Amino acid sequence: MSFAKDFSLSAVAAGFVTVLVGFTSSAVIVFQGATALGAGPAEIGSWMWALGLGMGLTCILLSLQHRVPVVTAWSTPGAAMLISGAAGISLGDATGAFVLSAALIALCGFSGLFERMISRIPVSIASGMLAGVLLRFGLDAFIAMKTQFVMAFAMFIVYLIGRRLLPRYAVIVTLALGIAIAGAQGLLHLDGVHFALAQPKWITPTLSFPAIVGVALPLFVVTMASQNVPGVAAIRASGFSAPISPVIGWIGIANFVLAPFGGFALNLAAITAAICMGREAHEDPARRYVAAVAAGVFYLLIGLFGATVGAVFAAFPKELVLVIAGLALFGTIGNGLASALAHEREREPALVTFLVTASGVSLFGIGSAFWGLVAGVIALLTLNAGKR
Repeated sequence: MSFAKDFSLSAVAAGFVTVLVGFTSSAVIVFQGATALGAGPAEIGSWMWALGLGMGLTCILLSLQHRVPVVTAWSTPGAAMLISGAAGISLGDATGAFVLSAALIALCGFSGLFERMISRIPVSIASGMLAGVLLRFGLDAFIAMKTQFVMAFAMFIVYLIGRRLLPRYAVIVTLALGIAIAGAQGLLHLDGVHFALAQPKWITPTLSFPAIVGVALPLFVVTMASQNVPGVAAIRASGFSAPISPVIGWIGIANFVLAPFGGFALNLAAITAAICMGREAHEDPARRYVAAVAAGVFYLLIGLFGATVGAVFAAFPKELVLVIAGLALFGTIGNGLASALAHEREREPALVTFLVTASGVSLFGIGSAFWGLVAGVIALLTLNAGKR
């Protein structure tokens, strides 16, 4: 009854946009990562089944359990690492590495080690990191006007009107208009959509020293540093409180169970989670968890109908996805910047965090969100050492 009361179309739309952005922005990297390990079409289909099932169940169950929008995702940096760093490693050994990495993630979660570390990060630093992560999406909403001005500009204007007249449904109306314009301009490519159920395929995990050193440990570090840290920052910066230890632990367990089917790495989402945590999902923060549940349902559909749903999402033009993602994240970017710069004592360190994160710098295979966090903490300690 509580969920039915909290249900809203705006939350469902936010969940759809979440999955649309998450899938179209990085699915090709996952496909390339699987191919680099020697996976064929059957194995790649199983990967999508496992990842969709894992993301769907964790989004739904964890969000319902804690009444907080908990959004999970596959590890895009982890998939990129597989492309460049898993050469010569068999699919069986890589699968064993996935299992080991998942076990380490679960251990870090349930032991409380990860939460103790992340709880020391000030909210201003976390907010600066979140705003830096999302900045590119806000800019892309306008960059898209270079190639598809009519569609992108029309969506922007309708979004502004919607924010004035129907704020809860602004994103829904904007998305509908974008699809209509794309269809009228012949930009929707639905010819590749065919109904087909995904088939899971078991890969027996084996393990070797090269797989441990070259896949398991790097995948664990990249997933925790580049994905779970920003994911927690997104939750905190949006004003939500969730028991981080069990959340990370259960995500690790889901990853562990699905790893032999291709679930290489699951983690908290940051960019897509922000869509579910913003005002576009619902004006009442207490009802925004419904958006994460809706995202989970759409992820389950990707898992069950992998190739079919993948083709549907891929049919949308790139510019439409860029614009709707940027517009859906406007509120979260603004709130992140406001929170980051609110306290004068922490303003400059938060700005350093924002700029380093937004720069996109990557070192040792770890993305800019982690290095932005490191730079911000160093700035905070340096500028405020000895002060009270």
